[in-house]
Amino acid sequence: MDHYSMNLTLKVWKQKNAGSNGSFETYEVKDISSEMSFLEMFDVLNEKLIHEGKEPIAFDHDCREGICGMCSMYINGRPHGPWHGTTTCQLHMRAFKDGDTIVVEPWRAKAFPVIKDLMVDRTAFDKIIQAGGYISVNTGNAVDGNTIPIEKDNADKAFAAAACIGCGACVAACKNSSAMLFVSAKVSHLALLPQGDPERKTRVLNMVNTMDKEGFGACTFTQACEAVCPKEISVTNISRLNQEYLAAGLSIDK
Repeated sequence: MDHYSMNLTLKVWKQKNAGSNGSFETYEVKDISSEMSFLEMFDVLNEKLIHEGKEPIAFDHDCREGICGMCSMYINGRPHGPWHGTTTCQLHMRAFKDGDTIVVEPWRAKAFPVIKDLMVDRTAFDKIIQAGGYISVNTGNAVDGNTIPIEKDNADKAFAAAACIGCGACVAACKNSSAMLFVSAKVSHLALLPQGDPERKTRVLNMVNTMDKEGFGACTFTQACEAVCPKEISVTNISRLNQEYLAAGLSIDK
């Protein structure tokens, strides 16, 4: 594909912190290469703002390889932008046209308070993982990977669930700000593997209880979460989570 340059108008959410009111500010960017990533375009804008003595736009990023889940931006009404199965850092400017206006916002969820501008606090996800996203293992030398036979179908489903990067796009897209897709991916990943059996019942109860405590909404299964997930995590994991939760509630010692 031929490279080309474009001029764009950006309407970016600016907010000092969670306790202050925010608003959109308009910026013009020129000569943006179609082959730049969306974050590289923001780098160019921030360099311009710094050169002009203005405050740069705060946004979250780390690996820029679609792995860390930090590049959370709501772009033109869709988490991570218009491309399916793509993180913001992997979104390229050829997704837009010369002269376009692009609206960029942070995630909107009670459980994800704004830190500044486009950065949100996803500590709630960390607390959910701490509540049960682990397994018990004996210390010592690592065992051979093939020591425990695992059915291929379960291994594939566990691998697919483990692809979740915890970016929070599912929460941002959900009208209820539900974290069920995230939690179900973490529960399914370990519930499908024999290594996850020791904590299987307490895991799902503790993670769901923590999810509720952190202020995430209920799941009404609109499937908006799956539609915007950059790793295409399936909503079938939510069904598995419900089964795990019901079975644990019925059988665990009171």
